[in-house]
Amino acid sequence: MRWPTLPSLTRHFRSLLRACARHSSLHTGMKLHATIITTGLSISPQSFLHNALLHFYSACGNTTYARQLFNTIPNSHKDTIDWTTLMGCYARHGAPRNALFLFVEMGKQGVGVDDVAVVCVFNACARLGDFEFGVQGHGCVVKMGLGASVKACNAVMDMYVKCGMLGEARRVFEEMEEQSVVSWTVILDGMIKCEGVGSGRVVFDKMLERNEVAWTIMIVGYLERGFINEGFKLLSEMVFGCGFELNYVTLCSFLSACAQSGDVVMGIWVHVYALKTMDKELNIMVGTALVDMYAKCGRINAAYKVFEHMPRRNVVAWNAMLSGLAMHGRGKAVLDIFPLMVEDAKPDELTFMAVLSACSHSGLVDEGCQYFHEIEAVHGITPTIEHYACVVDLLGRAGRLEEAEILIKEMPMPPNEVVLGSLLGSCSVHGKLELGERVLQELVQMDPHNMEYHILLSNMYALAGKQDKANSLRQILKNRGIRKVPGMSSIHVHGQVHQFCAGDKSHPQTTNIYIMLDEMIRRLRVAGYVPNVASQVFSGCDSREGNADELEEIEQALFSHSEKLAICFGLISTRAGSPLYIFKNLRICQDCHSAIKMVSDIYNREIVVRDRNRFHCFKNGSCSCFDYW
Repeated sequence: MRWPTLPSLTRHFRSLLRACARHSSLHTGMKLHATIITTGLSISPQSFLHNALLHFYSACGNTTYARQLFNTIPNSHKDTIDWTTLMGCYARHGAPRNALFLFVEMGKQGVGVDDVAVVCVFNACARLGDFEFGVQGHGCVVKMGLGASVKACNAVMDMYVKCGMLGEARRVFEEMEEQSVVSWTVILDGMIKCEGVGSGRVVFDKMLERNEVAWTIMIVGYLERGFINEGFKLLSEMVFGCGFELNYVTLCSFLSACAQSGDVVMGIWVHVYALKTMDKELNIMVGTALVDMYAKCGRINAAYKVFEHMPRRNVVAWNAMLSGLAMHGRGKAVLDIFPLMVEDAKPDELTFMAVLSACSHSGLVDEGCQYFHEIEAVHGITPTIEHYACVVDLLGRAGRLEEAEILIKEMPMPPNEVVLGSLLGSCSVHGKLELGERVLQELVQMDPHNMEYHILLSNMYALAGKQDKANSLRQILKNRGIRKVPGMSSIHVHGQVHQFCAGDKSHPQTTNIYIMLDEMIRRLRVAGYVPNVASQVFSGCDSREGNADELEEIEQALFSHSEKLAICFGLISTRAGSPLYIFKNLRICQDCHSAIKMVSDIYNREIVVRDRNRFHCFKNGSCSCFDYW
């Protein structure tokens, strides 16, 4: 028997490591690494096995092992590819700042820089939003003579676009001697993000060649902004006209856009397409995106059906399902299926954020506190500030503000805006004015221009009868030029998004909408509805008794809130008995919440409202939140 020589053996191991890198086979590659160490094959730098291991761990995203191996390779045996490999690993796997540090070190060591290296640098800058380093990097590209490299220029443009500097990206694009389809696609993405789909469509129509990414960017741009028909037309042209097949990345992009806009019609189309092209066994990423889409479009039962029929479920899929149930106030369901998850996948930080959020929205205070204490004790996960914020919200909603304040003081990290903002919201709900004043002082130091906090405290003053303090706080906001974010509500009807603001009269069917509104208010009053004028205290009006004109003005403002107008449009535009799905950018007010409960009963409609915090499913005169929100 003839034994292999040492050079042939090292070549064989390098080949095996390359195969493991291609398939991200971390476990197998680590076994090979152990064999290489025990046999002493890597002692000589001439074997280049450490270089192969560096590439393997970088491909698997293990930045720690990759860096350790990089440090063991003598500089004489490291080339540009080795430096670039580690830079790319850092940029792609959560350590983009380290990629920039490595680039600086690369220059100090006098290592030659190629276009692949600068692509890694600009990728890291884009992820960080660090345009200052990016501008310096752009200067280096020009000085090093890489300004003619299409690949380098594309990376520069992408960095500028992601940093919001469209003008600089366009300048680079216009100065390029040769523009590839990727160059056009980067500019298309920037135009849509910075100037809107109209400008983006102009660029799209000018493209002589369009790849799948360009089509996807344009369609997603339409879907995210509610131009459903335009998105459908372009999708039909892409699939049926140009013959593109949608892969799982494209499908997930479409589903993400549908989740953001609330467009379930397009989401259903994508679902059917996925089933037809994937032999009814969904890719795990597509299945997870479907669960997320249906949940965020208000169809939580459909989301659960998709989840149940997924052939495989990882922690991301479980988190999507748990988060969806939490948003819909199904806290009991979350706690029921959590033990099943533990058998199927290892919970992570996001898992417990979903569990704690579910307990918070459902009033399961004791259960939430128990899970919070088990995060580290049972599952070995160190609680983050997001977990503490969930528990503060949990305690605050239940009126246990003293406990919430104690928890904040005992946190191992200083509170952030989310933690304190949650506590202030609870102070508003439970009328804890003194604590609210203290919390606001801390919040103002963190973000003096956030009007929401001032509104909460101003409303608390007004409701406590301290109108002078309320007016003084409003005057401060006016003097600073800070304006309240307007409430907007949208509804999807017949493939179009219809958007309303409070008192809106811009819709083509305004006359019919307000006729319906008058009828709805009349029927609500007959059923016992009394406008909750406390919901309108920040309007600048004083709702004290004895001022009938001001009281009527407040009531009229309440009647024309954006969600009520959206519901009226839905009532006149859809068949009787069909559900209505409303999407609002702010938290629903108490008056609208009470009114919509009654509307669901009077008109025999299921009305699902997605506000900034959660879903409310109104049916037969009650809400899924059981008035705990």
